[in-house]
This record gives sequence, structure tokens and C-alpha cells, in this order.
Amino acid sequence: MEKSSKISQGLDYYKATMGMNEFFKHPEAEVTFTLKNRSPNLLSEFVTPDELQNSLNNLAEGWQPSEIAYLAGLQSQDGKATFSQEYLDFLISNPLPPVNIEYDKRGDLAVEATGKWPLVTFWETVIMSEINEIYFRNKLAREGYSLEEVYAEGDRRLDEKIKLLKSRPDIKFSDFGTRRRFSFNWHRHVIERVANELPDNFVGTSNIYLAHKLGLKPIGTFAHEMPMVYAALADKAGNNPLSGHNQALRDWQSTYGNELSIALTDTFTTDFFFADFTPEQMTSWKGLRHDSGDPIEFGNKAIEIYKKNGIDPLEKTIVFSDGLDVGEIIRIADYFKGKINVTFGWGTTLTNDLGITPNNFVMKATEVDGVSTVKLSDTPGKHTGSGDKIREYSERVKAALAENALNNTLITV
Repeated sequence: MEKSSKISQGLDYYKATMGMNEFFKHPEAEVTFTLKNRSPNLLSEFVTPDELQNSLNNLAEGWQPSEIAYLAGLQSQDGKATFSQEYLDFLISNPLPPVNIEYDKRGDLAVEATGKWPLVTFWETVIMSEINEIYFRNKLAREGYSLEEVYAEGDRRLDEKIKLLKSRPDIKFSDFGTRRRFSFNWHRHVIERVANELPDNFVGTSNIYLAHKLGLKPIGTFAHEMPMVYAALADKAGNNPLSGHNQALRDWQSTYGNELSIALTDTFTTDFFFADFTPEQMTSWKGLRHDSGDPIEFGNKAIEIYKKNGIDPLEKTIVFSDGLDVGEIIRIADYFKGKINVTFGWGTTLTNDLGITPNNFVMKATEVDGVSTVKLSDTPGKHTGSGDKIREYSERVKAALAENALNNTLITV
């Protein structure tokens, strides 16, 4: 008999798509995911290790038959199954690795999970969504909030967003809010409303369970995790870690063809991405995802580079997904209208805007086979990794950009 708790309730679709690439390309890689709270407030104020552990224990068996059946029924545009039977058999046959939860030196939650990459990967968004679930439930109870009043405020704010977007059917967005949501029940309520009230705008959801149960399109490709782990694997092999970036793109394309060819651009800075992204990849990939730095500056740079390579920007798409609110979505859409196709991955202010300050924490892949990972965001505060490794990667990025500039000069001459 299936459990009522499903890991897909806290999973983004890109965890499943990345998982299959990991399963076929690096099934034995041992990856550690570590929680990092970016806020001064302590998560432990409303979440104890025991509470979180008990919640995760209900999900540790992993995938349930109905969830696997849903994945098995998904097809690419050419009618082929998105996920191989071998991968699905692997998922149904394996529990998730153990999770270690304790208090850190400042008394906050310290959460870490280590295991084979194609399995441990699923804990990231599940742990994040479960922490929020417990945190806000306990916060409301302890501080005397009325859930009815909080939901009423959330609906009032959602009403305003829906009213604005109803007049803008040209603006398309997807739900990217699983990890940062207020709760699963509120998440479902929001998605039911936007699906029903904004049919011209709403494209789909990254949440696997809601896509399944509400008959919506599942949305997602890959996250920073993939090039970060590939870089660490290259580092482990004694190669330039940055060589892992394009290897990840090549492996992704060999796994999915052009079906899921939206490239995330800021794992090692956008400047490095554009230096590393080949003309052939620019042509064949459908588009790009922006997740840090100035969105207008990024979009203009993308348009310029596409044109420089003889590619019509109106044949490509940018997915904007960095800290969006409805005003920023409208501003970006207006700016790029007629210049390049844009769509939006809308997270926190869609699924956690009820008048209570959302949390700001991440759970990142921090180590692979004993080698540290690094992320060099276009927003310095989003860098992850040890200081020494961040400096090493930064120097390697500078060297790569200098070499690329020299090559471009020689070509021009």
C-alpha cells in the first residue's frame, strides 16, 4: 500500500530530469548536499532536528508506484518516453540516502545528506520544502496567527497579481515556487487559482506532484547542481574544473536532444558561460535561463551574442527566474517585447506572499567524491564554496575570458 506522503510533493521536475542524466553518466559519484541559511534569523527557532527528521523519515523510502507511473507516461515532442524504463526501475527500487540533522555552532539547523548522485539529489528540494512546512506551521501556532486570516491576506495579494496579468496575455510564466513555498496546501491553492484564472499566461509548474494531479505541464531542465558537480569531477580527475561546464552541456544534449535545451547561464558567471557556449550550441539550444545579475543587461548581452553569430534572437527564448515579482515580470516583458522571446519562472512571491517574511536558505551540492564544489554567481552574495576554491575558480574564469578575448581579436584581424 502506498504512503500518503509523496516525495514528488516537494520535488521540482528538474530533479527528475537531472537524475536521469546522473544515472547514465555518473551513477557512482558520491555527492554531499548541505543546508545554508542566508538569513540572520534561525530556522531552528521554529524547527527542531527531531521534527524535521520525523518528517523526512516518512519520505525516505523514495518514489512510490503512482509517481513512477506518472513519470513513465511523460513523452517528448516526438512521442518518445521522456524517462527510460531502466532509470524508472532504479528509482522505484532504491530508498533515499540517510540525512544527518543537528544544531550548528550558532544553534541553527545543520542538515547534510551524502549518497549516490542519482538518489541523494532528490533530498534538496524535499528538505527545503519540509523545513518551510514545519517552520511556518509552528510560527503561526506560537505567535497566535490565524491561518484563515493569513490565507485571506495571501489571496488578497494574489488577486492583485492576477488582475495585473489578466490584462497581459502576452506574458507567460511557470511556477518555480516549490522550495520557497509557505506550505504544500497553499502552493496547491495558488496553482489551482492561476491555472483557472490565468489560462493565457500560466504555462505549467515545476512541482511534479501538482503537475500530475492537476493535469499541468511539468516544467524544468537542469540546475546549478549539474555543472557544479561536473566541475568537481573534472577537478578530481586532475583537469581544469571549468572543462566540466561544457561537458555537462554536451552530456545533457546527448541525454535529451534539444527537447530540454534551456541552458542555465550563471554557475561560473555569465561572461564565462558565453565564452564557453559554442556557436553550434547557440544554434541548437532553444534558449537560456537567467538566475542572477541584472536581467536587462543579461538579455541585451544575449541578443548581441546571438546576432553576432548570425542567429535571430526571435527564434530563441530567455527564461527569467531571479527573485521576480509581478512588477519586475511586467518590466522585463515590456523591455524585450519584439527583441527576444521571454518567459518567467516565478518562485517565492508567487507561492509565499502572505504577509509573513519568507525564509532565505539553500541546499547545495557541496562536495563530490571528497572534492569541494563551487558556484560563481553573477551576484557575489550567491557564491558558494570554500574561500580557496572560489579564488581558484575565479582565477580560472579570468584566464578563460582573457583567452577568449584574444581568440576573438585574432579572428577579427
